[in-house]
Amino acid sequence: MALTEEGIISVPGFSSRWVRLANGAKAHYMTAGETGPPVILLHGGIAGSSGSAGWRFMAPFLAANGFRVYAPDQPGFGLADAREEYWPKNGPVSHIQFLEDFATALCVDRFHLAGNSMGCINTVNYLVAHPDRVLSFALIAGYVGNLVPPGPPSADRPNPLYFDGGEPEMREMMESIIMNKSAITDDLVKMRVMTARRQKDSYAAWRDTFLHSYEGNLGATLHTKDRLDRMNIPGIYLYGIDDVLIPVEEGYRQEEALPNIQFFYPEECGHQGQTDQPEMFAQAFMEFFRDGKVSRKTADWAGVSKRRPEIAGLVG
Repeated sequence: MALTEEGIISVPGFSSRWVRLANGAKAHYMTAGETGPPVILLHGGIAGSSGSAGWRFMAPFLAANGFRVYAPDQPGFGLADAREEYWPKNGPVSHIQFLEDFATALCVDRFHLAGNSMGCINTVNYLVAHPDRVLSFALIAGYVGNLVPPGPPSADRPNPLYFDGGEPEMREMMESIIMNKSAITDDLVKMRVMTARRQKDSYAAWRDTFLHSYEGNLGATLHTKDRLDRMNIPGIYLYGIDDVLIPVEEGYRQEEALPNIQFFYPEECGHQGQTDQPEMFAQAFMEFFRDGKVSRKTADWAGVSKRRPEIAGLVG
């Protein structure tokens, strides 16, 4: 791998594109595949995150198996428009509107949707706001709003929302949440530092609101209780057993409140599961988006939950 002239890791079959949104913002996204059902993948919220950083392993695989894949740089991240008028000053609400505008600009009316960490949160919030546009969804290691409020923070958890350093500090931060150290290449670290610096002010605007997103009027806007748990849109949730950023106990609590979502707990997997176990996650996503269920073999591989009966129809 190497960085392109745009400062993006070069991945065969994963291309850089731009689109102008209705509000005037210039949106950047990575894409793979020319035909087939559309899939939108939402990256996480650690400084330096982007569509390329989050989905460079999965997107080409999905494309090779018949999907059109879009991995946008959400506002405050990657190569998203960093002008002040486009800062995500309303935190998660800004990201909901961005996704709505992005899908509309690409004429993608209905799509499969997935997200990791912050992308998981944004998937949940978008699903509640626009259920008519989502065919099915997949979640990786995040939160689900006030349906299951986050547990108290642990003093020994890493805090990757604050970054003001160089490549050594970025590598240390990534190594704290990714188990697969071979995936933390020099090019990845360099790309993430460049985008973190480029988005410093925009990212800070998002972060300051995101940290208080369950409060006041914003919390009411993002209300998921008695909404997410009542939906029947097909969904799966993969939660790494070895997650140190949002420990797996949070996943157990969420599973108790989400009777219609099939949970999986993959081993040797941390917070960014699609990077720690790329073949496993890509296979599970592909089968689910293609067939509406995960095969028996893949379900067992991915650690299908034994904490409650499997959901009929979602596991082969």
